[in-house]
Amino acid sequence: MEVTTENVKISAPSGSMSAFVARPTAPGKHPAVVVVMEAFGLNNHIKDVAKRLAAEGYVALAPDMYYREKDNVVGYDQLPEAIRLMMSLKDDSIIKDMDAAIRYLQTHPAVRSDRIGATGFCMGGRITFLTACHNSAVKAAAPFYGGGIGGILGDAGKIGCPMLLFYGDRDAFIPNEEVEKVKSTLAQLGKRAEVKVYGGAPHGFFCNERDSYRPADAKDAWGRLLSFFTQHLKS
Repeated sequence: MEVTTENVKISAPSGSMSAFVARPTAPGKHPAVVVVMEAFGLNNHIKDVAKRLAAEGYVALAPDMYYREKDNVVGYDQLPEAIRLMMSLKDDSIIKDMDAAIRYLQTHPAVRSDRIGATGFCMGGRITFLTACHNSAVKAAAPFYGGGIGGILGDAGKIGCPMLLFYGDRDAFIPNEEVEKVKSTLAQLGKRAEVKVYGGAPHGFFCNERDSYRPADAKDAWGRLLSFFTQHLKS
């Protein structure tokens, strides 16, 4: 499917939030997905994920969660700087900024306002989970290796959408015990959630720009993600 892209500005609580939009050129209304960046910023990898989703028939919006900061995209070899940027975010502001991103999609002429999902990577995985807890407009959520989800499980009872969570069991940032805690808590709460754990996969296994990239696992995860969104956003 042919795709068009643009950079847009979204009215957010702290000002004008930059965002990258990729969408099908085909006429009509399409389901939409918010693609939430890693701790490294709104970089080419995240934009590529948005374009890949657009090629599958979604309007994909990647908001710049660091829009308050200068020099807000850093390399994968600049982990301390990425952590500094990540620590500048507060959950209350994250929720409001994601609300603004979702409102933008709800009023976009090419979007089916009742078919909006979210996915995110690393920091963005946690943000995806947090958003699913607090915004009922999210109809499907798929966090990838979201560090710190175990710390916000107190909000999980509010989740109203199906979820698909991806992890690697060799993730140096997310203990396997936390993954099991997430899985068991969602099950106890009766949530529609699948947790897929890839054996031998490290943190960042989906990103083809990182040393941790695992092509076979990334390909499998992409297929599962597309099937998940097809089921819950295209019906």
